[in-house]
Amino acid sequence: MMLSISARAFHGLPELRSLYLNESILPPATAQLLNALELAGNRLKSIPLMRLDIYNLHALVLVNNSIESIGWENVTNLYQQMRIRVYLSLNPFRCNCDLEAFYYWLKNSSQCPDAGRLLCSEPEAKRGIPVEKLRGEDVDCMNENLEAVSYVFLGIVLALIGVVFLMVLYLNRGGIKRWLNNIREACRDQMEVYHYRYEQDSDPRLANVAV
Repeated sequence: MMLSISARAFHGLPELRSLYLNESILPPATAQLLNALELAGNRLKSIPLMRLDIYNLHALVLVNNSIESIGWENVTNLYQQMRIRVYLSLNPFRCNCDLEAFYYWLKNSSQCPDAGRLLCSEPEAKRGIPVEKLRGEDVDCMNENLEAVSYVFLGIVLALIGVVFLMVLYLNRGGIKRWLNNIREACRDQMEVYHYRYEQDSDPRLANVAV
């Protein structure tokens, strides 16, 4: 992989139109007439559109990198650079609400010719699903936030119920104690009855007396 490019590497090439930098890095700012750029296999984690607006790009190939998400700023740049065609297949997209802006751009734009080959890598439940086939709620940040809030609210409600229950027990501890004593006495009386009947059944003399 190329680590750097000399500042004069493109000196004398003002008419450069296409540049292939697969397994390499970005071109220098001097190549402003560049209209095709390939950056496949560079392990890029983000789409470098903000640094590419100085070029006259019509095709940007970002295939087989490490791009997991494309945020609002880059999506805004895509809308502003309508002439550009971006190739993004073979990237491990994380299909959560961070992908919301890109998802709607992908659904409503023709700037990504390989859109049908963009697949979710995470979460596990969505792995292998085409990004454009997701449902709106799959990438809806509001839904995810509401779900998190609902779990927090449920936890608070359950905690309050537990506190109220403990307070009721504390305030009625006298009555509860009497109730437990009554149950204990009733159980003891019942056990005495069973014990008496058992003695009668096991002693023939008592059985004859009973007859």
